[in-house]
Parts: sequence; C-alpha cells; structure tokens
Amino acid sequence: MTPVTTFAGQRVALFGLGGSGLSTARALQAGGAGVAAWDDSAASRAKAEAAGIALVDLAKADWSQFSALVLAPGAPLTHPKPHWTVDLAKAARVEIIGDIELFVRERRARAPGSPFVAITGTNGKSTTTALIAHIAKSAGRDVALGGNIGTPILDLDPPSPERIHVVECSSFQIDLAPSLDPSVGLMLNVTPDHIDRHGSLENYAAIKERLVAHSQVALIGVDDEICRAVAQRLRAREGGETVAVSQAPSPLADVYVEDHRIYERGRAEPLLDLRSAPALRGEHNGQNAAFACAAARALGLSLDDIRRGVASFPGLAHRMEQVGRNGRVLFVNDSKATNADAAEKALKSFHDIYWILGGKPKEGGVEPLAPLFGRVAKAYLIGAASEAFAATLGGKVPHEFCGTLDKAVQAAADDAANSSAPEPVVLLSPACASYDQFTNFEVRGDTFRLLVKQRLEAK
Repeated sequence: MTPVTTFAGQRVALFGLGGSGLSTARALQAGGAGVAAWDDSAASRAKAEAAGIALVDLAKADWSQFSALVLAPGAPLTHPKPHWTVDLAKAARVEIIGDIELFVRERRARAPGSPFVAITGTNGKSTTTALIAHIAKSAGRDVALGGNIGTPILDLDPPSPERIHVVECSSFQIDLAPSLDPSVGLMLNVTPDHIDRHGSLENYAAIKERLVAHSQVALIGVDDEICRAVAQRLRAREGGETVAVSQAPSPLADVYVEDHRIYERGRAEPLLDLRSAPALRGEHNGQNAAFACAAARALGLSLDDIRRGVASFPGLAHRMEQVGRNGRVLFVNDSKATNADAAEKALKSFHDIYWILGGKPKEGGVEPLAPLFGRVAKAYLIGAASEAFAATLGGKVPHEFCGTLDKAVQAAADDAANSSAPEPVVLLSPACASYDQFTNFEVRGDTFRLLVKQRLEAK
C-alpha cells in the first residue's frame, strides 16, 4: 500500500467503492486523512463498512468540511452529465481528483524523480504496460505494476528511488489527475472511443495528451493523425525529451518497426528482433514492443536486458495467449477479442487458422473480417451468433456448427492435427461477447485453456 500522507489531518469525500475506491479509502485512512465515503450501491456500501470505512451520505453532507472529492473513474466527471457529487463539489469549490492524482502527489512528497512510467492509448496499452514491467523485472529491478491493469495504484508499494512504477492509465483516470507528471509517459495511439464520457473526440484526445504533456520523456506514436499533432506540439516545448514511435518505417519516427525488427533512427543494426518473441506476433504488437523498448531505454536498461525481457515475455492472458502446443499445432487463447476489430489482430497474426468464434454477437458481426477469411482453414461456430456468422462465412470459409466450446475445441484440434500446414493454429478469437454461455471473457478463456490442457495431457 501507498499511504496518502498529503491529506493527513484533512477531511476527504470519496465516491465510488469498487476495487479502486476501497483501495483509495484505505490509503487515505492509513495516511491520516478523515474519509467520508459513499456509493450509490447498497451492496458496495455494506462491503466498505465491513472493511472499516466510514460511510457518509454525501448528498446530505456539509461540503465545506472537505478538502477534496476523490471520484471513482467509473463515475462521469463531465458527460453525458456530471455525477451528482461533482455538482456538489463544484458548488462548494472543492477540487475533484482520483487515485492517480493522489499517487503523483505522494510521489512528489516522498520520492520526487523516482522512476514512474505511465501508459495510455486507445489500443495496446495493457500489453505495452505488462511488457515494460516484465523487461524491468527480468533485469532484476524492483517493479510495481498496476493502475488500470490489475492492482489499483494505491495498493502498490510506495514510490522510492529504486522502485519503478509502471502504471496503465485510462482516459477516465487521466481526467482526474491534473498534475500527472511521469518520468516516462507513453501515448500509443488515439482512435474514437469513450465519446459518451468525454463529449467529443477532441476532448478525448486532449485528455490523453495530458499524460505526456508534463513527462520528462514523452514517447508518442505517429501512426495516427492525432498523435502526430501531439508529437509536433511536444517537440516544441522547453524541457523534456520527445521520442516518436511507429509500427512501420517513417521519416517522422525515432524508433520504428521494419520486417519484425525494431530500429532506432541513425542506427544501422536493429535494437532487437521480434522473431525471437513468440508472444508478440502481429503488427500491433510490433508497435507495443517498440514503445516498450524505447521506455526501457529511457529507464536506463541495457539492450541485453531488453532483448532477454522481450524474448521471455509470456503475453497477457486471453490476448493472443499461447496456451499449448501439440507437435506442429499451436493453441491460442484470444478470448478478449469480443468484437470484429479485436479479432482482426489475431487473424492478421497467423495463417492456417482453425478458428473458433461465436457467442453473443456485436453490431456488424464478422463481415469486416471478410478480407482475412483466406487465412482461415476452417471455422467452428459456437453460441448465439452461429447462424448469423455462418451466413457471413457462406461458401468462403468451410465451417461447422459446434454449439459449445468443448465440442469446438475437439473438432478444431482434430482437424488441425490432420493438416499438412507447417504450423496450424487452433484460435479462440470469438468476435463476440461471452454472456450467452459464460460469465465473462476471462471465464471463456480459462475454459479454453483447461480444455486444451486436458487434451494435451490425454495424448
């Protein structure tokens, strides 16, 4: 835990008692603050009360006593309309912040200048965050990994000169962190997302930019128009370094990917070869690895450390996760692919695919994936989307109605084993939500992993 001492002796309102909210309440109390916590959910309030967190109905509270409102990132700050606590805080001229802001203030108080890597982007931020942490950890460094990925930031050990904090930040979290100032800030990419919460693409992009605006080293993708403009603005700033990163050779890039290798401008030899990193297949992972490599260099890690870390990176669970191999046949769990856009990345990364797909369909189905159907040897349909997906696959892709995941794994594995391809791939990339048959995509992916394990053990 990182006790928040910067509010010691002060009274703080806190709304939102989910995972990060409970973490924040504990950290504020441990640092000596008085916490008045509330949630719209009675179940969340009961859980907090059982954990020893004082409940105060903020709708009836005297807001003049509060130094700040700490708002959970799930509660809207501006759109589609501010949460009711936001209106009360503004009326009382009480600042509104989140747990990331509490951390950065504590960092400045405890260990200013301690290594702090913050990552944001519409796509790829979790893989990039995990990869940076893995490289640093495998090099023997003390690493604290969390934020929007896994552990809430205030549940991590406190900042210190020897400890590297590697923190994924969502746009919701950045919006509540006005003084965010990482030593290394990464802005991977920006495409339309969360417009309902930010009002416009311009607002969404401006919030993302805040993460890199005050970083000592800013790593910015130049593969989309918005980020190119950000890179240009930051290059003109006084103080701080700006590094442009691309997933392809570009005259704008300082670090880029070409032929599965990562290069640095002005250096003939590649920094590293991604062909030695099986968990980082695909163009999108090339960009993720290029960012991670540049971040590790900014942290002072050696190229040998970076190469070893990249080669040993296991990947993230449920995201093109290689869960087993039976001779030539590779089994890949991409259960996180809950729509066509996400499944596209996996289909682009493999050939000779025995594709398991289906579930609760999303708008648009799998029609956008038609240009990649040539990579699919056969498709295995499960869940509620089966009929609709079969109509899309039509005569373009051989397919089989399996109904359930266990039957699909058995059929796909049998067919892949009989393939003459050099590396047939049994790929679970459903392009669907899981809710027709599973609680969530994690349970679906765990089930796939177990089915593969059982099959391999039976051989």
